[in-house]
Amino acid sequence: MKKFQPSLKAHNLSAQQWRVIRALEARGNLDISELSEHCYLLMPSLSRIIQNLEVRELVHRTNSKSDQRRSVISLAQSGKELFDQVAPKSVERYDFITKKFGPGKLELLYELLDELIEKIDEHDE
Repeated sequence: MKKFQPSLKAHNLSAQQWRVIRALEARGNLDISELSEHCYLLMPSLSRIIQNLEVRELVHRTNSKSDQRRSVISLAQSGKELFDQVAPKSVERYDFITKKFGPGKLELLYELLDELIEKIDEHDE
């Protein structure tokens, strides 16, 4: 992450905030619990992140139409614009990592990390 930090800091973003913005950009509107799962963030942490991003007008929170107790988070126009500014540096960094490590090894690493998460989740049940 230390190679990603300068770009994020330049835009006053933490790695977790960037993760939320990326998830919303990629997947569209998400229920807050789906966002929590997708970003691997605990709900208390995610709530603080969403509050910060709301104050900065980067995301919007609305009530779910199917369940008024649930919040749906969406990326605001300013959040989309911020994504467009930060994403090229992020892509550049991932391309560098892929070239250094190799696409096959990187894919294997992702598969192993997914398996680790699955095993940990099974243990926690």
